[in-house]
Amino acid sequence: MSRCIIDDGFNAEFTETAFFDGILEIPVIEAPKKIIIPDAVIPFSLRNRSKDYSEFPVFYEPDIKFAEILKNPESFINDLNRFPGMVTLDCSVYWDSPLTAQIANVYRSRAIGHYFQKRGFYVIPNVRWGDERSYTTEVLPEKFAFLGLPKHSIVSIGTYGCSQSREEKYHLYHGLKAMMMELEPEVVLVYGSMSDKIFCEFSTRSRFVNYPDWISEKKGVQNGNQ
Repeated sequence: MSRCIIDDGFNAEFTETAFFDGILEIPVIEAPKKIIIPDAVIPFSLRNRSKDYSEFPVFYEPDIKFAEILKNPESFINDLNRFPGMVTLDCSVYWDSPLTAQIANVYRSRAIGHYFQKRGFYVIPNVRWGDERSYTTEVLPEKFAFLGLPKHSIVSIGTYGCSQSREEKYHLYHGLKAMMMELEPEVVLVYGSMSDKIFCEFSTRSRFVNYPDWISEKKGVQNGNQ
């Protein structure tokens, strides 16, 4: 049975020291002083399977698997401090979900990212967009999918489970194009597949680092050992 959780405004204590970006006042994640590219990443829900805790936890999995960190990030500080850094939460921003839901989940991702950054964590911001309303100014005067993110730095995106249908591929390409123009990142981490049809156009504008999704990677290891 689900229960209703009432807070005082999206857990305002998570952003007490934050700067806010745009008319929507999305919490800002600052650019790291030095760009660090993870040797490997691991899904948050599988982090205890790490052998040496050298990976960066990522949140490219169903939201229910990281629901607890959304409600109480403080309880995960010691847990995540075992790793050299983290990618911020990938709260779902579905292209066919209501605009308010898309904005709310962008806010949540930035708020938790800011919370961990201010506690000394090396934080790589995840970028997630929905439909055109999130990455263009067709409806709103600003592209809220990119608010609160540093320019000319390092970001991470996830394609796993988000590039199957025609609509998903359309928004993946056009959102990526908008992100490259808006943020001009030096490094883009990509969790999941990297289709040449989508990514080739941008390959000379940034350094793209690809990480296979966890399931595909483990299947590859198993197949390679046979």
